[in-house]
This record gives sequence, structure tokens and C-alpha cells, in this order.
Amino acid sequence: MIREATIVGAPRKILGMKSQSNPPSLDGITLETIVTELVANIGWEAMADAVPVRCFSLDPSVSSSLKFLRRAPWARTKVENLYLQLLRDQDKSR
Repeated sequence: MIREATIVGAPRKILGMKSQSNPPSLDGITLETIVTELVANIGWEAMADAVPVRCFSLDPSVSSSLKFLRRAPWARTKVENLYLQLLRDQDKSR
């Protein structure tokens, strides 16, 4: 049985399980995993192009990036969005 519910003004279908059309989620994924996966898939240079911060372009490392991203919410949001885009692109290619 499908019911319609309004959450924050947007209708959503409530189902017992997730549908295939749901966008990827960051639930349970650490910031370290996000940075590591981005480095492995697109590299530091592409990350620096997408999010222009020094920790990606000058002597980049996962640890320095994590320190910066934990203190800069605007940059963390951009990195998370970049990761979500990577996941969507990977889903499309399958």
C-alpha cells in the first residue's frame, strides 16, 4: 500500500523499501571515505578545479583536506555534492 505524505511541503511516497529512483545518500559515509573515493576516481587536480582550495592543489593529502573541510562547511558541502555527482555518474554508466 502506498500512501502520500507531506514532509516540509513536498509530497513523498512512503514505502516499506527504497525505490530505485531515490538519489544517492551520504548516510553512513564518512568524510574520509568521500575524500579518498574522490581522489581515487577523479584525482586531486580535478578536485581542485571543482572546489578551488589550497589543500587540494598545493601538496594535497587526505589528512590536510579533512582538517580543512571540517572547519569550512561551504567547502565540505561542495565536496559532498561532487561525491554525490560521482555516484550518480557511476550509476548511469552501469
